[in-house]
Amino acid sequence: MKTHAWLAVILIATGIIAFAYQGFTYTTREKVIDLGPIQMTAEKTRTIPLPPILGAVALLSGIILLAKGGING
Repeated sequence: MKTHAWLAVILIATGIIAFAYQGFTYTTREKVIDLGPIQMTAEKTRTIPLPPILGAVALLSGIILLAKGGING
């Protein structure tokens, strides 16, 4: 496969994943209290949303790039 075809496939896969998950979540640990031998930590869950327009742009870009490569190559 040519380089532009690989890039197109990666963009299409990224677009599909962005539509399917619409964001990702991760957990961090933060130290709440640190008084000598007494320590307390808290786990905080954070979410980073992926807007649907990002998935649409990636998907359409991949499709256009794949179609352009098929016509020219």
